Amino acid sequence: MRVGLVRGLRAAGAVVMLGALTGCGSINSALTTGMADYVPQWAGGLPADAPPRPGTARYDAYMKEQERLRKMPAAERAKLEAARAAETGQPPAGAPAR
Repeated sequence: MRVGLVRGLRAAGAVVMLGALTGCGSINSALTTGMADYVPQWAGGLPADAPPRPGTARYDAYMKEQERLRKMPAAERAKLEAARAAETGQPPAGAPAR
């Protein structure tokens, strides 16, 4: 009789532990979408030039700027990109790598 009680307690403990593990999986998937913004770049987080997340005011402004640049003539856009690259000290987009 005692062996049956021990087996029943072990089975109940296993069910409780498995239930707790399934809860962890759903919590982690919800946390990763928000926590990735706060991880430093050196630890594998988002780079400094990553676009903002959809659904924010910064994203709407970013998309308006991208649309404005898309409609701009190519010659003007190249001059603007060269000026921005000179300000930041990085090569312009499309420039050959050294």
